[in-house]
Amino acid sequence: MAIVRNWLFCLVGVFSFVLRVEASTYCNATQACPQDKPCCSQFGECGTGQYCLNNCDVRYSFSQDSCMPVPICKSSSTKFNDYSSKMGNADVFLGNVSEADWLYSGRVLDYDDEESLILAMPKNSGGTIISSTRAVWYGKVSARIKTSHLAGVITAFILYSGAGDEIDYEFVGADLETVQTNYYWESVLNFTNSANISTTDTFDNFHTYEMDWHEDYVTWSIDNVVGRTLFKNETYNSTTNSYHYPQTPSKVDISIWPGGNSTNAPGTIAWSGGEINWDAPDISDPGYYYAIVNEINITCYDPPSSVKKNGTSAYIYTSSDEFLEKDIAITDDDVMMDTDGGSGLDPHKGATTSSVQKTSSSTSASSKSSSEASSSHSTSTKKGSKTTSASSSSTSSSSSSTKKGDKDISASTSLVSPSSSGAASSSTGSASSAGMGANVATNWGLTAVCVVLGYII
Repeated sequence: MAIVRNWLFCLVGVFSFVLRVEASTYCNATQACPQDKPCCSQFGECGTGQYCLNNCDVRYSFSQDSCMPVPICKSSSTKFNDYSSKMGNADVFLGNVSEADWLYSGRVLDYDDEESLILAMPKNSGGTIISSTRAVWYGKVSARIKTSHLAGVITAFILYSGAGDEIDYEFVGADLETVQTNYYWESVLNFTNSANISTTDTFDNFHTYEMDWHEDYVTWSIDNVVGRTLFKNETYNSTTNSYHYPQTPSKVDISIWPGGNSTNAPGTIAWSGGEINWDAPDISDPGYYYAIVNEINITCYDPPSSVKKNGTSAYIYTSSDEFLEKDIAITDDDVMMDTDGGSGLDPHKGATTSSVQKTSSSTSASSKSSSEASSSHSTSTKKGSKTTSASSSSTSSSSSSTKKGDKDISASTSLVSPSSSGAASSSTGSASSAGMGANVATNWGLTAVCVVLGYII
């Protein structure tokens, strides 16, 4: 009986391995997604459902209409006071923008003392990101935040599009008086695009960081003082005969992530100020590295006058060859799916009723609100003694990325429970020593067969 059981374990293990390998399909400049997994996520993996939302990469998806249409810009002012329960979970969100203005992946906590939201990064985690459910296609976006600190810890405030356009602020925890600004066009790496702005301690002080993005120029400001201006006509590239200027609808992201993780590229670690210390005082009290978001304001500008309009609800890409301003149209196409099997090719795939998506999102929001309630901070809590149930046993997953050449990473990890220490127990029975020895030999044989079979497959 034990042999049969072990053979079953062997087969289950081998086929689980095969399924895991087959389950991961990657996408990049040389390989587009297949039709059954048509959407290329921001982090370079093919799939359906959530892969088709939140900066789904239109360039490497099966076709330009595989990603879901992007909800159109809506001016807003968000105060992140007692706000965590109002956020959608990015891991189950299916595009219903009426249910949430902001999504989270990772761990968010209310911080009543400063009427703000904490983005937490517990030990050995990939950090936390919050993202807007709508995109901006030219507009003014500002965020009042406090960054994290210490070597290897990065805080970022970014506009990022599904075509790889990016405008950003990045804050290296080892240098709290320097703010890095940058921009990219279709993920083309150009290290001359970066410029720094000086300010006062970004960890101890709230500052308001603003990106004012127009069709022909963009400015970066800190506390209403312009620190940098970029004009579109400065970005002309004679090789491609195009302007390498961010020009496609972009979501708003704010994140904290471990640039100094030992598994990252050496260039990433050096840029982030060195390896992260996962035993720093913050990890003991309050239990995580953190950034604090107090307020985000979005003012939408009119789309380009030449834009093709066939509605008022969503942005879509109209070309599979180029992904420029001229290739965007405004339509009334669906922006939400009914199940996680949906995509831009068929938003209703797998649906049995139109209420499926609403039920899923509502359940998620309810359970998140309940699970985070015990982690909320009371008004009497001091910043230096924030308490939370967040620990390395959390199972929330988070994703954040940056595109900086050697700093290219996709920090997508799970906050996994560490294995419990202790010896494995063995069952006792009436088997003789000889019988036990035979079982051990048989088990070793099965293990060898499993290994060979797994290798062959």
